[in-house]
Amino acid sequence: MKQKVVAEGKKLYKSEMASWYGTDLFFHDYTNKSNVGGYFSYTEGAENKCVFFSRASQPRVIGTIVFDDSFDTKKAMVYLEERDLTAVEHKLFLIRQGAIEEVRRDTSLFKYYQGMNLNFVPLLGEKENKVYVLTGPTEHGIVVFGNDYLLTFDKKNQLKSKKALHKNIIPIAYNPQQKAQTTLHNHLHETGDLMTATDICTLMLYGKFTGWKQHNVVSEKYLNVWNFETEDLYVIPMDALKKMDK
Repeated sequence: MKQKVVAEGKKLYKSEMASWYGTDLFFHDYTNKSNVGGYFSYTEGAENKCVFFSRASQPRVIGTIVFDDSFDTKKAMVYLEERDLTAVEHKLFLIRQGAIEEVRRDTSLFKYYQGMNLNFVPLLGEKENKVYVLTGPTEHGIVVFGNDYLLTFDKKNQLKSKKALHKNIIPIAYNPQQKAQTTLHNHLHETGDLMTATDICTLMLYGKFTGWKQHNVVSEKYLNVWNFETEDLYVIPMDALKKMDK
């Protein structure tokens, strides 16, 4: 189970990294902002792609930014030629739009916070497709956990389920000049005993800026430890910790 969560978190991380840097590179060269309908990112083989599409009833791709796993912007390839969406991109577009519409419709489940944006991350799977919704801050110096969601779609793009991954929002301030070695947040029973894939994605995205060495998630049964240097999750049963304390 741990390996599955870590793998999913790293998929989310690659998508968000491509979106972060792809957005900067795209808008550096593309000036017709009124024509931009949105964007999404995905991994294909050894390439991580950020795709921008037009604001048309039948959208077309208007920009493609391609990264390797280093996400070095100097090695990125920027293509601004207009083209049709590939079959994979069309699937990603459809579930992303479905998730956006559901979030707008269901205001009792999905929450918005001032100074925060919701980021939609579509992922295709063998049996079902998913859209994760993460909350990102608009200001520097804050890492946000929580207010994250998972929408699951069948292979016909019909919504199967939706849920909040955390029941609250957990902002943690950081100052690179005053590096904290370890930070933590707690998981309620509803969130589960392990770190979520969104937790892992967030830690990988912000680790290079915070200077943190370790982040802990405390749940009812486990202490979860994320090691930033090894980029891996260590799960310690609470029973074992209690025995050590004795």
